[in-house]
Amino acid sequence: MRDRDKLKQGWKRRKSGAAALILAVALTACGGEGDEASSGVVQLEDITRDIPGQAAAVGADDEVPGDDGAPGDNGGAGDNDVPGTSSLVQDVCDTAAAVGDSFGAAVSAHADIVPEATTEPFEEKLTPEGIGWGLGFGEPGTQPSGNASPQELALYDGYFLKPGDEKVIYLTFDCGYENGNTGKILDALKAHDAPATFFVVGHFLETEPELVRRMAEEGHAVGNHTYHHYDINTLDKESFQKELQDVEDKFNEITGKELSPYYRPPEGKCGITNLSIAKELGYATCFWSLAYVDWDTEKQPTHQAALDKLTSRIHPGAIVLLHNTSKTNGEILDELLTKWEEMGYTFAPLSELTGK
Repeated sequence: MRDRDKLKQGWKRRKSGAAALILAVALTACGGEGDEASSGVVQLEDITRDIPGQAAAVGADDEVPGDDGAPGDNGGAGDNDVPGTSSLVQDVCDTAAAVGDSFGAAVSAHADIVPEATTEPFEEKLTPEGIGWGLGFGEPGTQPSGNASPQELALYDGYFLKPGDEKVIYLTFDCGYENGNTGKILDALKAHDAPATFFVVGHFLETEPELVRRMAEEGHAVGNHTYHHYDINTLDKESFQKELQDVEDKFNEITGKELSPYYRPPEGKCGITNLSIAKELGYATCFWSLAYVDWDTEKQPTHQAALDKLTSRIHPGAIVLLHNTSKTNGEILDELLTKWEEMGYTFAPLSELTGK
């Protein structure tokens, strides 16, 4: 039997996986790309020698990876008429074009299982220096905007909410010092089986080791708020790293455990330099999408004002920031968690959001 007949029988025996391979080889020979420097170029003499063996190496049930364009396009030669090729190679090109049409139709028919990769554009707002974190709110129950988008923060392993419509809340507390409320906060969290992350500074670790141990023993995460709560713009890389390391060491001394890899910048300062260093050190930087003025111990909000603010602005995927120094928070947290649950929300740890 002549080589041409053997080749044609080979084409008929192969299924989609082999067809795609033959198509790629044949298109190269037929001038689809014409780039001799490309690693994908196959010499004409290799076609007659290697195609049958290569086709046999691809199993009939193998998947065809990717959809790189227009199968069957022979580079615009017109009617598959490729000057300068032998009749054998011309048959290869003819057959490849036919296989390509069939393969292209099959891919189109199953487009739902071969999704195209898409990247949503976003506006880059961050600068090297740290700026104060800020939020803009819209309609009640909707996610706010931040002064950096979730996509931009993700470049630096940073978060301020979970995009989407899942009614989940990530509870976080900033702990600068103890004001008689942390025990009540822990009691309310335990009653609702609600995990939280406590971002601590050195002073809290030094003065409240028992509360720190209780946080860890009751399954909460303890994150890093730096040892001295300095303005990050005043720190070089070495000084910043020491701020984080000292918190890690003190927490390990108190509990015998490793600190959770979550970092909250002092004053919510948000800049590329600091975010990049934190990421390099293995931290996820966690901002927030809901907070209120609870930190001023001399002007605490009323119970009703706090509940109104925190229930009207809650939204899917919220990272909530509360301060442990707030007397109001200690008194309303159990009722607040109940109200959120009645609204259909559940509570999850930051590990579910960050993967750390």
